[in-house]
Amino acid sequence: MIKILSTGGTIDKIYFDAKSEFQIGEPLIDEIFSESYVALAYSVESVMRKDSLDLTTADRAVIRAHVEATSEQHIIVTHGTDTMVETGKALANIPDKTIVLVGAMQPARLRRTDAIFNIGFAVAAVQTLPTGVYIAMNGKIFDPQTTVKNVAENRFESSLS
Repeated sequence: MIKILSTGGTIDKIYFDAKSEFQIGEPLIDEIFSESYVALAYSVESVMRKDSLDLTTADRAVIRAHVEATSEQHIIVTHGTDTMVETGKALANIPDKTIVLVGAMQPARLRRTDAIFNIGFAVAAVQTLPTGVYIAMNGKIFDPQTTVKNVAENRFESSLS
């Protein structure tokens, strides 16, 4: 069983034309899995619906508490990309769990999006990686302790290179 904790971010954004802005909607994981014929056991919990730029230290503590409280060993956290690294660091040292943070540069509701690929990649990653905390983005696995978001290139990179 995979536990999916939704925290908001671009994956779940909805564009409101009348307001000319994006807002965070309900988690799309169930719809994405249904359309992709996913045949694995999972459950989704909406922890919060926030842009990652608005997350506080207290919000990260809430996310950590949810991860620690779940009985599942395999956990995916959908998250905004701007502060995903900080949340990954806040989840460090949780024993006996494989935690994968995933996000998107474009909302899943758009025709052209990286969300579907990234979520599928995170599902594979959480089932195959050893215990620990990871970021699954851009077809690569990253360690939050040594990762930065390259905003200009819209991708994650190792800070060691």
